Amino acid sequence: MKLDEQLLNGTASDGAQTTKDIYFAGGCFWGTEHFFKQIEGVVLTEVGFANGHTENPSYKEVYTDTTGFAETVLVRFNPGVVSLEFLLQMFFKAIDPTSLNKQGHDEGTRYRTGVYYTDPADLPVIEKVFAEEQKNYEQPMVVEKLPLQNFYTAEEYHQDYLDKNPDGYCHLPLSLFEFARKARENK
Repeated sequence: MKLDEQLLNGTASDGAQTTKDIYFAGGCFWGTEHFFKQIEGVVLTEVGFANGHTENPSYKEVYTDTTGFAETVLVRFNPGVVSLEFLLQMFFKAIDPTSLNKQGHDEGTRYRTGVYYTDPADLPVIEKVFAEEQKNYEQPMVVEKLPLQNFYTAEEYHQDYLDKNPDGYCHLPLSLFEFARKARENK
């Protein structure tokens, strides 16, 4: 197996786990995906819909706000390069954690914020970062922290949207992408 395939599949040649997955809902997934793609150690991103109550929804269906899904980005990362804690800290730089169902000009339950995990061992790290971040706000944070119930990949035209459409709509300022590109974890 080639190194690129090993990274994408999350395994080393000896079968050991080399990557981890975490799911971030940060408003419109175009900007959230582009933000995380800038961070060193992120090896794959995929936009889709998480924690809803229908099977394999389309973007059009999710847009109605009747499916319970949040626009979400799967972030696969190499924990030898970047930690979950650092990714969570970066996530909080890209959202308003006190805004319910609204990020930037985008409103609706599909734009809610959340961190969805598949490994219960990640929960203590998630809770630690949430507690640290809450100290920065007088209002309570409304960011979900839940196990991932389901995730459906969005249509192809949504994948890498801002790479394909550099002048496309984004709720995040361009300066935030540059910040993410330059950010390094202090280990």
